[in-house]
Amino acid sequence: MSVVETAPGAVAFDPPAGVTARGTVVVLPGRGEHGGVYERFGRRLAADGYVVRALDQAPSTADAAGAAVAAVLTDTGLPRPYVLAGSDTGAVLALAVAGPVGADAVIVAGYPVIAGFDAASVDAEIEARTSCPVHAGRLRDDPRFTADALDGPVPDGAVLGDVAIPVLALHGDADAVSPYPAARDALSAVAGLVLVTLAGGRHDAFNDRSHRTAAAHVVLFLEDLRAGAAVAASERLD
Repeated sequence: MSVVETAPGAVAFDPPAGVTARGTVVVLPGRGEHGGVYERFGRRLAADGYVVRALDQAPSTADAAGAAVAAVLTDTGLPRPYVLAGSDTGAVLALAVAGPVGADAVIVAGYPVIAGFDAASVDAEIEARTSCPVHAGRLRDDPRFTADALDGPVPDGAVLGDVAIPVLALHGDADAVSPYPAARDALSAVAGLVLVTLAGGRHDAFNDRSHRTAAAHVVLFLEDLRAGAAVAASERLD
């Protein structure tokens, strides 16, 4: 069982005692979120041997994101590879700061391609974020969650064609906040992109109903990154 504790500026999820750490994942929350929102995601990756640090506050600019991630990575005990995982605007900022902070790869979920999402109510915004009843309930009860945040701006990010490290993108094909066809077209500029399409998925792929599937794809990506090649192959036999 992973241990949750507070690290400077971040929430920490560590592998169980006796498990050798296999790498470090720094999570950048999106609009209206904070690091605690990613407890379930962080615990799952930690159970597979990855050290996870989720920024306590969602950065709104690349400068703020870079400073926050760099502060986390000053801990020399954190193992490589260093991977940034961002959701919503956190995805934009993860791609923007990956080079300057020396990240080895980036994972993005719900990459936003429109400036804002105007929900009619708190319930409507939560439903746009996730179809998972557990996560939806957590958001409704979370005093730090900002329900109308998805109507906020999307920060400037990296030129996607210039991203030169491995990138995994998770995107729901029912994402109303960032429509899948537009997100796919935008992300296709990233050389060597691995795109996972989540059937019926909404905006927060890390915390949607298919969160186990999303986490499994993340772990496989991390294992491939460590190995420097694909560690598994699948073939359909008819």
